[in-house]
Amino acid sequence: MVTSILQRPTLVLNRSWQPVGVTTVARSLIKVWNDAARIVDPADFQLYSWDDWAACEPAEGEGFIATQWLKIRAPEVVTLTHYDRQPRNIVAFSRRNVFKRDNYTCQYCGCRPGSEELTIDHVVPRSHGGISSWTNCVLACVACNHRKADRTPDRAGMPLRREPTRPVWNPSYARHGVRLESWSKFVSDAYWHVDLEEN
Repeated sequence: MVTSILQRPTLVLNRSWQPVGVTTVARSLIKVWNDAARIVDPADFQLYSWDDWAACEPAEGEGFIATQWLKIRAPEVVTLTHYDRQPRNIVAFSRRNVFKRDNYTCQYCGCRPGSEELTIDHVVPRSHGGISSWTNCVLACVACNHRKADRTPDRAGMPLRREPTRPVWNPSYARHGVRLESWSKFVSDAYWHVDLEEN
């Protein structure tokens, strides 16, 4: 139980309160202990140092880590004390991230049949020199993928709904794959256009 709480995700903000990453509860507590971060209470945006946070009693049903002397609440959001830069995380090209970028939607017909009925389609087919990349791969339903076959969208008469590009990093692409409700106070709604149905 303690291990699973320590591995829960924590949103990391820079000093300007912009999301710059997602880490574990364990790592976030180490940052707070080392005075490299402060815990943000999503309810009232109050900042807590290690001593302040350790003095807070967990609410009923709230996740915590029990030590011999005290119970420490699991933080959901921390802000770094010495980091002002903008996030520079790069979204890795992967099947999972293509599904997130394209919002589980066929980029040809716009249907959302569920992940089992979606495939990764190469806009320029591999047989024509197309590569697996952010700018050449899109989601396609099985029917559209079959219809397009080994042709480009132009030759198949199937225009893309949106040009494929590398997505800008946001917390939904974090490897922890979990979105906490409290994060919505710190992250623009535009970041949450993806459905995390596979998690």
